Amino acid sequence: MKRACVLSICLAVAAPALLADEPAPEGLTRAPLLERQIELPTNRLKTNLLRVTLAQGYKTPLHTHEGPGPRYVLKGQVRMEEGGEAHVYGPGEVFWETGTWMTIENVGQGEAELLIVELTSPK
Repeated sequence: MKRACVLSICLAVAAPALLADEPAPEGLTRAPLLERQIELPTNRLKTNLLRVTLAQGYKTPLHTHEGPGPRYVLKGQVRMEEGGEAHVYGPGEVFWETGTWMTIENVGQGEAELLIVELTSPK
């Protein structure tokens, strides 16, 4: 189940860009969640996929991630502050984190869960 969920998220994020000009086959629904052009510092890329669970009311300290990337909210409501702006996201929503200093807070009822994709240069 977890692998299917992760695969579905990855396909949902990548498929619109890969299949933008192709009609969806019958039985498959595609909904673009996020499109973002980025400049890569190298032709090699390391990708991390993390599942994060935040307890009700938990707010992270100011922090950064290894790299930028999309963040997908699986459940709950989260408030993300980055670059002087704050936004609230709920289940099924995707946002882009730049990899700069930020905080995220669970502002909903119960736990919040996110999938975090980090795009970095290999070390």
